[in-house]
Amino acid sequence: MKTPLPSLDGLDLLASAVIILDANGGIVYANAAAENLLESSFKVLSQQKLSELFLNGKELTALFYQAIEHQFADKRLDLVLERANREPLQVHTIVTPLDSSDWPVLLELRENVQQLKLDREERMFDQSQANKELIRNLAHEIKNPLGGIRGAAQLLELELPERHLKELREYTQVIIKEADRLQTLVDRLLAPHRHPHIVGDVNIHEVCERVRSLVMAEFPQGLTIKRDYDLSIPEFRGDKEQLIQAVLNIVHNAAQALADRIRAGDGELILRTRVSRQVTLSKVRYRLALDLHIIDNGPGIPPDIQERIFYPLVSGREGGSGLGLTLAQTFVHQHMGVIECESRPGCTDFRILIPLP
Repeated sequence: MKTPLPSLDGLDLLASAVIILDANGGIVYANAAAENLLESSFKVLSQQKLSELFLNGKELTALFYQAIEHQFADKRLDLVLERANREPLQVHTIVTPLDSSDWPVLLELRENVQQLKLDREERMFDQSQANKELIRNLAHEIKNPLGGIRGAAQLLELELPERHLKELREYTQVIIKEADRLQTLVDRLLAPHRHPHIVGDVNIHEVCERVRSLVMAEFPQGLTIKRDYDLSIPEFRGDKEQLIQAVLNIVHNAAQALADRIRAGDGELILRTRVSRQVTLSKVRYRLALDLHIIDNGPGIPPDIQERIFYPLVSGREGGSGLGLTLAQTFVHQHMGVIECESRPGCTDFRILIPLP
């Protein structure tokens, strides 16, 4: 006769996924966190064995049998567990033998959020570096012939016969104006690489207030910008103008995405500042970091571009240049910081993290 499981209701309060296995590897208990992590109810899980949960579960199954034989007190390791038609799980795994022949093994899975965050930051940093090289090279390749095209159009205009000047000048002016438009685009692409990094003491709330006043002047009706500041945040060394431009680009993009809500009179932006402690940015640990959130109640970023919003020339708005967020990311990286974004309909949250002294 099997020993009944004791009351395990308290395990539902844990954030870690807890699974108890019988001697055959069958699942006899899974707490609420395990159901969430595995995206399956206990009723379904109870009909499965450990070996059936993951496509690459051989290592985990081997640890299960070692635990039954009490070859260790507990075993801890990081695993990437693959699942059919779902994202793989990066988890810290703890396998613990129990003093029961009916349910001899406890399995604990903790999603490795920190590792996922570091991997994402590393990808974003590598992509940012590639973007900068691409932008610099592309801009120089475009810039050189542009002057020649514009100059040739001006010379051609001077050579036009008087009797056809009025009708043909229209075409040369199109060439000149389009060359000027491209020149402006190239200048924006090269802007972060041209201007020196001017370092001084920066108060992030002065930056936010400057951005707020600029955006409110452009959108005086239908848009509310709320302040939620932690005034204890210390000043830090940085380039104030670059940070104003970075925050302005994000806030301005958000305001443009709120066009429908602004027309309806209920567009809302929140500027929130906090201090985060013990933060890892680009593999470097900092004791304190500025945690700036720019939150809007707009329609959200289209899912098909959410992973690419910081790439150059990627825009979710018709007529957008796709450079605002790229430049913002460049300026924040120059302050040893990162930008993150979470978006869903009704809430888009851009988060800027910058080390504090």
